[in-house]
Amino acid sequence: MNADDKVMTDERMELIIGNLLRVMVSISAVFVAAGGALYLIHHGIETPDYGVFQGVPKDLRDLRDVFAVAGDLKSLGIIQLGILLLIATPVVRVIFSVFAFLLERDSMYALVASIVLAVLVMGLTGVIM
Repeated sequence: MNADDKVMTDERMELIIGNLLRVMVSISAVFVAAGGALYLIHHGIETPDYGVFQGVPKDLRDLRDVFAVAGDLKSLGIIQLGILLLIATPVVRVIFSVFAFLLERDSMYALVASIVLAVLVMGLTGVIM
């Protein structure tokens, strides 16, 4: 590996980001599909009651609880984990972009990516609505 292989170029960054997005979306899809299949196995013949709205169960509203329910191999927890992975995909992309721009010594783009990351985190945590 020569010195040119270690340099972060725009093309290399785009390739890594593309692969990162592809892998994370694929993993998310696998979790959602597996959870959906498991849900259908256990609840596929039930008739849904559309007269009463049932939101997200209380044990799937906290990140720690989602991991616990998914770890118990419960279908709704696995689906919720897949959705959380899908939501995390753009956040991971922006985090990678910040570090890649810093490696490129492109402070302006690193600053812009950091601001985007801050807005994403504040929006996801409910700090800004």
